Amino acid sequence: MTAFGLPRSAATLGAAFECAGEGIHTGVRSEVRVTPAAAGQGIVFRRAAGSRVAEIPALWTNRRSRPLCTALQVGEGPLVRTVEHLLAALTAMRIDDAVVEIAGEELPIFDGSAAPWCALIRTAGRVEHDAPRRYLRALKPVEHVNGMRRLRIEPADAHLLSVHIELNHFGPLDWCGPVTPETFERELAPSRSFGRVTWTIPAKIRGLWPFGEPLLRGATTKNTAALWKNTAIGGLRMPDEPVRHRALDLVGDLALAGLPLLGRVTAAHPGHEHNYALLAALMSDPTAWDVVTLDEDGAPRAAG
Repeated sequence: MTAFGLPRSAATLGAAFECAGEGIHTGVRSEVRVTPAAAGQGIVFRRAAGSRVAEIPALWTNRRSRPLCTALQVGEGPLVRTVEHLLAALTAMRIDDAVVEIAGEELPIFDGSAAPWCALIRTAGRVEHDAPRRYLRALKPVEHVNGMRRLRIEPADAHLLSVHIELNHFGPLDWCGPVTPETFERELAPSRSFGRVTWTIPAKIRGLWPFGEPLLRGATTKNTAALWKNTAIGGLRMPDEPVRHRALDLVGDLALAGLPLLGRVTAAHPGHEHNYALLAALMSDPTAWDVVTLDEDGAPRAAG
């Protein structure tokens, strides 16, 4: 183990688990079963497409742009959307390989946070493979800049985050720390998806994004932190809950690298589109990263 407790062996779930619930955007109930998988399979979604079952690996090349969420699709096959909370929980809880079977298009939103996913993963348990855990290590700084949005990844010996946002009535909000099972469950997972009441309600009434995508049809004050001035309807879970949720989403979006990251990510005003732009900039430059395993002392070495 390293100073941040990075494991040397890859792992999967100790048992399968099932859950169901409505999607925040479609408002449609879906059923989900998450099962253990063999070493090296990664996280793969399976969704029925007529008489066929489509496999959709959780990789950046399969990411599709959709409003206010992260979606995956292979070719013209079926879409799976709002995957970011589950992916964040799996990668933070150090589950490398799993199959996510979904009957429906959108994963359940539950209470708007990743805490329910963490609880399910914790109950299922983590079982190590007889195989080394492979990490994607940043070798040089890579940036994505778009106006006030500035995201950067640079070399580090763990997955470290520093996130900054500014909101009207809140002012500047910041969160920083390592992405470990303990910090994720305690500090990030409980934070909820959020939006201003002034735009959430009109969007819900319309039911459609301008491009024809379903938007917030399933949003309620039970699964969303509906912001009003410097708080939320029903109260905030933490005074800086919005920035913590932005960090949660960032963890889930970066999981589309397909391997756990070794790098320091600094993000000012992140969002799904910009998180993906940073990851695409990193992955598109083969000189910016390599794949390593950890030796007995926790030092990285090139993967064979």
